[in-house]
Amino acid sequence: MIANAKQQRRGRPQQAVRLLPSVVTILALCAGLSAVKFALDGDLGTALAMIGAAAVLDSLDGRIARLLDATSKMGAELDSLADSISFGVAPALVLYVTLLDGQSFGWIIALIYAVSIVLRLARFNTLLDEDDAPGYTNEYFTGVPAPAGALIALTPLAAAAQWGDGWWSSYPVVVAWTVISAALIVSRIPTLALKTVSVPPRMAAGLLVLVALAAAALVTYPYILLIALVAVYLVHIPFAVHSKRWVAARPETWDIKPSERRAIRRQPDARGRRSAARLGLRRPRAR
Repeated sequence: MIANAKQQRRGRPQQAVRLLPSVVTILALCAGLSAVKFALDGDLGTALAMIGAAAVLDSLDGRIARLLDATSKMGAELDSLADSISFGVAPALVLYVTLLDGQSFGWIIALIYAVSIVLRLARFNTLLDEDDAPGYTNEYFTGVPAPAGALIALTPLAAAAQWGDGWWSSYPVVVAWTVISAALIVSRIPTLALKTVSVPPRMAAGLLVLVALAAAALVTYPYILLIALVAVYLVHIPFAVHSKRWVAARPETWDIKPSERRAIRRQPDARGRRSAARLGLRRPRAR
């Protein structure tokens, strides 16, 4: 009995640690819903900060779960439900009570955006069950992920918080921007997964400088930082499309690391073929 009691006491901390990813997911959910409260109070800056905090927490819960080996079916379902609220319902309500002026047509636009997030998450969960997909597909998202989609949709709100009313906060522009954001979310356009992005050692110092500048901008010009990050993300989409097409057309590169594949891409075609051969890869013969 004493041994069993000791084993139970040892198991309790482990169970508590395994709950940590779900705790982070709940915190992200609370942050997303709190954005609606601050938007109703007219505090646009805090509303945007809550959506940003939800995006940061959402990026952490999965990594914590894998680090602690605490992944579970319930955690995955909880994450999807939290994302649908934090990045679907909450931003739609924030836009509706602020820039969409609470109009009937504005409510339709808000619904379109919220439904696009739900559809995107449902498709993402479906793609996870596909076991026969090539390995390189894990390096790309299909469509814009929910957190990025929420921040893209709220960009006019960040511009209004920074510069006040202008063309960026006009009703037609906000409607068009929200619809475009919804289209990007449900589209099949590939976007790069952050986990596949690597920085060469020679660029580490430059990256640290950029991180320091971003931290300074977050304190002094948070809205401009958000707009700049959204612009960079949108600019990367054509590159992601070209990258996936390049990989899909070269089956011999599917099983190598993304960093090695990028090194091959930067070389002329003949040198690229020799590099692939050195890695033990061969082009399939035409039949």
